[in-house]
Amino acid sequence: MALSGPDFSLPEFLEAISDTVRPVSAAPIVVHAKELEELPAGQVHNPSRLAVAGKLPATTFEIFRQIIPPGLSTDMQRHHHETVHFVISGDGHTEVEDETAHWSTGDFIYTPPWTWHRHYNDSANQPVEFLTIENSRLLALFGVGRRQSAGLATVDEARARFEGDLA
Repeated sequence: MALSGPDFSLPEFLEAISDTVRPVSAAPIVVHAKELEELPAGQVHNPSRLAVAGKLPATTFEIFRQIIPPGLSTDMQRHHHETVHFVISGDGHTEVEDETAHWSTGDFIYTPPWTWHRHYNDSANQPVEFLTIENSRLLALFGVGRRQSAGLATVDEARARFEGDLA
């Protein structure tokens, strides 16, 4: 059974683990928008606003609402976890290492582990809003979560600043 890639089959995977996974009762099952916990600006390292659904009982992933103001961007960063952004509203582009991709409302953006990346809001008038999901809690359980920020740098500047720091 393939665990990833084109030969991966969700039904086969679920069948293989069905005897070992037990249902769990966890609460709350709903975190309302007004209950999201906005991270202090000093912890974000860029002009975007991050609000975490921290009260959700998920043990392996973190979920955020992220807003990038008009014309601005996130910081150039890399981290050990994978991230998927769903674009709730807005238009922009993302740099992941040496690749640039444009996106708009309804698109998904994937950020692989330990890759330099930065998200840009291409609008001068409208904010970008993401639903951000990352497996950072899973890595934290194993004590291997790590994040680096190069601020509002380019990919090349980030590489130069952290040259030789591979882990």
